[in-house]
Amino acid sequence: MKYDFDTVIDRRSTHCMKWDVAEGELPMWVADMDFATAPEVRRAIERRAAHGIFGYQDVPEEWYRAYMGWWQRRHGLVMEKDWLIFCTGVVPAISSMVRKLTTPAEKVLIQTPVYNIFFNSIINNGRQVLESPLSYDGKGYEIDFTDLEEKLADPQTSLMILCNPHNPVGKIWSREELAHIGELCARYHVTVISDEIHCDLTDPGRSYVPFASVSETCRRISVTCMAPTKAFNLAGLQTAAVAAADETLRHKVWRGLNTDEVAEPNAFAVDAAVTAFTEGEPWLEELREYLYGNKALVRDFIEKEFPRIHVVPSEATYLLWLDCSRLLNKDILSTEAADLAGADAAGAAAECAEMKRKVLWTSADLARFIRERTGLYLSEGGQFGGNGSQFLRMNTACPKAVLEDGLRRLKEGLKLFQD
Repeated sequence: MKYDFDTVIDRRSTHCMKWDVAEGELPMWVADMDFATAPEVRRAIERRAAHGIFGYQDVPEEWYRAYMGWWQRRHGLVMEKDWLIFCTGVVPAISSMVRKLTTPAEKVLIQTPVYNIFFNSIINNGRQVLESPLSYDGKGYEIDFTDLEEKLADPQTSLMILCNPHNPVGKIWSREELAHIGELCARYHVTVISDEIHCDLTDPGRSYVPFASVSETCRRISVTCMAPTKAFNLAGLQTAAVAAADETLRHKVWRGLNTDEVAEPNAFAVDAAVTAFTEGEPWLEELREYLYGNKALVRDFIEKEFPRIHVVPSEATYLLWLDCSRLLNKDILSTEAADLAGADAAGAAAECAEMKRKVLWTSADLARFIRERTGLYLSEGGQFGGNGSQFLRMNTACPKAVLEDGLRRLKEGLKLFQD
């Protein structure tokens, strides 16, 4: 490989949210990477820093060209310059759009389990969360279109936040699935915010489908959120964009972003994004290969060492969704089973049923146990809604040596929990 993803970089004492943990703990929770960004991007930031003056910034022509060129070349989405609006981040943009495109107490639909901050953007702005749970068959997830249509048909539902590709389940939605979503949302007058921040982190050989590229209907009713921050590990630079083809919808979004003062770049936001999209492609291709290897390492390790945990197949992102239901849903503890051995059959059956209810655990219990016993810090799945209370989310975007340490800790924690 031309680029280095194996070197372990110490992120402690850098005011890093991910690594602001106790000594000896290993954080593999929040979705940022433990890799330095592309050298090309670092050099661009260094050149900008060397100038020494960091005043107010405009959005230049090359920023628009960088976004349009990248999405057309890599994802087949042809955008016009007028569609694009700079914003400081995808989450601030989503929160702003929730405020601008809906009224208080209206419902905003999300497909759970899903990125937990969507809940905050809805609830904190006085709107109602409406969950349309994804269907899970014990192996992977699909959209329950019957439930989705029922929820979209509710007159109080005015907005849907789509996660494409989906975090945390790692699903790439097909063109047909996205078209169906678009048709239903248009039928019931629901606007779509498509969060596509993970779109550049698909597995090698896999590509995602931009929602706005699917049909004229999808393009007309939607706003797309995009950024280089996940793919190039630039979240701290606060650089992102939204794209809306429909002029009326775009004007509402533009007014909201400007009213909320989240539509102006800092001194580094433009240069970093432009360089990522014009010079960062070789680095990104090697990163995708490395992440694919890391995800395969986790799947193979868990299958061999702890087959009671199911790793949900992931086509995108560096996050893995771990189904722990077979570990958490114990029937009864072995000592309690022994105590019941001499009881009469009817009494034992009733007492066993009561015990079974008492020993059901959640992934919050499991995550807390693993962290306390081993220092490994994973995300508990309940915060993502849906059936997430039986899952853990693991961030695999780190050097292999760090990942191997995490897997050893995971094995130890799971074994202790099981025992």
